[in-house]
Amino acid sequence: MLSSRSLLQWLRPASASSRAGAFECGMAAYERGQYLESIKHWKLASETGEAEAAYRIGMLYVKGEGVVRSVPDAAIWYERAARLGNVEAQFQLGLIFLQGEKPLLGPHRHETWRQSSAVRLGDKASNIHQLVFPHGTSVERNIDAAFHWISVAAERGKAEAQTVLGNMYSEGLGCEKNLQIAFAWYGVAAEQNCAAAEFALGDIYFQGKGVPVDFEQAAAWYRNAAGQDHVRAQVALAFMNLKGTGMPENPAEAARLFQGAAMHDDVIALYNIGLLRLKGHGVAKDIDRAETALRKAARKDYYPAVQALAEFYSHGAAGFAPDLREAAVWYEKAAERDDVQAQFFMGRFYATGTGVGPNIRQAARWFERAARNGHATAAFNIAIFYLNGSGVERNVESAIEWFERASEGGINAAQLQLGRLYSAGNGVPRDQKRAKEWLSKAAVGGDPDAKTAYALFLLHQDGSTEQLEQACALLIEAAEADHAPAAFQLGVLHMGKFGGDADVEAAVTWFARAAGAGHVDAQYALGLLHLDPNGMSDAKAAASWMTKAAHAGHAGAQFQLAVLYCTGAGLAQDIAQGAQWYEAAARQGHKVAQFNLAVMLGKGQGCEADPGKAVEWFERAAQQDMAEAQFALGDALMAGSGVTKDQDAAVQWYRRAANQNHEGARRRLDAVGVTTVDG
Repeated sequence: MLSSRSLLQWLRPASASSRAGAFECGMAAYERGQYLESIKHWKLASETGEAEAAYRIGMLYVKGEGVVRSVPDAAIWYERAARLGNVEAQFQLGLIFLQGEKPLLGPHRHETWRQSSAVRLGDKASNIHQLVFPHGTSVERNIDAAFHWISVAAERGKAEAQTVLGNMYSEGLGCEKNLQIAFAWYGVAAEQNCAAAEFALGDIYFQGKGVPVDFEQAAAWYRNAAGQDHVRAQVALAFMNLKGTGMPENPAEAARLFQGAAMHDDVIALYNIGLLRLKGHGVAKDIDRAETALRKAARKDYYPAVQALAEFYSHGAAGFAPDLREAAVWYEKAAERDDVQAQFFMGRFYATGTGVGPNIRQAARWFERAARNGHATAAFNIAIFYLNGSGVERNVESAIEWFERASEGGINAAQLQLGRLYSAGNGVPRDQKRAKEWLSKAAVGGDPDAKTAYALFLLHQDGSTEQLEQACALLIEAAEADHAPAAFQLGVLHMGKFGGDADVEAAVTWFARAAGAGHVDAQYALGLLHLDPNGMSDAKAAASWMTKAAHAGHAGAQFQLAVLYCTGAGLAQDIAQGAQWYEAAARQGHKVAQFNLAVMLGKGQGCEADPGKAVEWFERAAQQDMAEAQFALGDALMAGSGVTKDQDAAVQWYRRAANQNHEGARRRLDAVGVTTVDG
């Protein structure tokens, strides 16, 4: 803190003798870090016309040394120095006008300070603002002023100004665009070994801007600039070496140059050296260092590096296992940048819980974003979501809209879905004409599933022989493409389901083809055909096909296999196995299997007797209106076998069976004096 006396001395006008050495005193104070003292001396020196002193004060405002950082204040002092002939000030002033200066935002910045002081000081704040920032907090861009001052500095021989002036002539900033003048200024600056000018000349020859394209000259200038550690020149020359542009391919030199630029954290260089190290191209393969380089570039939000890192973690590399959690992180960053493929991947990740927790709403959100960006498969997926109400509210109209978009993108499955929607009237009015249009389009696309669907559509119409033949031809085409459902339908067709005489031999041929490909309904159909005593009658073959279908979960086959085990037809009799297969079918709701299992549990056949469980299975079958089960359940309730005795409940079940003309139930009702039967 200054005392009152010293403060008065500090403010008192200086004598002429004290001004004489003011600049040197200011420099000495600056070296000691006494910035306020240096400002005091430099202000004195500037009053005597010392341009360097005014320039130095401008630098203090730019750096925020001893004063609040203020580019507008710096511009005032730079302009004073510029008018006094200081070439550095002329150049810096030109750059300020070329770029402009907006008010700084964020913590401890001008705008935050202004807002907080306004809250604290109210109306008095404007006076404080004026005192701290007398020249405001921004500088408007002024291309004309920038061109003037940069031209002045360039004419005075400053190489950096000559390069910037070349850029302005090249782009037509503040002047008429003139590539010849730009070239001349670059040349003058390059004579002073200005790396930026050498790089600019390399660009001129590389792109042929005002001169013929000359890759050798471009490489020569890039090489000069790169030799001075010019990062962009190193990157440009690296690409020329990598691609063999104007020189033999030299991946090793490209890698060296990329690595040099990467040392300056250049994102393009980091990305490319990362790729080269991943492949071991021009440099030793090093997965760890490659990942580090890509991660550095990706953290600087370099989009290609974000994509590459996502792919890297998704697929992994030799000695580096995939990391789907990391992959999801980087794919999501790419997706936020509107990368349509990454958006689709994120939809799939959230739908399947890959690398992220499963979240059907997030899946729907990303699929829809990708769809809006033209991703056809995403459009199909979000259509399915809207159709099923998965992650979004069910909306058939939206589903149809997205199916149509997917169809435009070449997704045949979307056309198939549209055909099925209109054919069944699922959420939309049934429209067979539109259904036929969409199904025929899908079939023309060649997809076997679409051909099969269109064939079935034709078969279910009251169509002509021509339609029947068309359907058959479509099914044969699909079946020949190894589409098992088509082969199965051909078997059904030859059994005479859609009219015409049955051809069992042909049906068996198609059923066998489908069954061999694992089609469960075809396996079951073959089993039934082999069980037919008036047909093929081959119990062993029947057992074989029923076994395959039963193990695949077909309830009908499980029931038939249980019958075969219990009767010993086609395989060794095994009552216990029979009971197990009855239970498998019963659990899938097969009511006859439920009834048979209940009988076996009641008698202890093939299993331990359990009257209680028997009653449970009788009840399940009875609920499906099986009269025999209703009668048996009535008997169990009447006798209290496996259940609490309940004559009223028994009567109700007898009545339900009697309503289906079950004679035993009628007799039971007569026996208990109930003569009236419902219905």
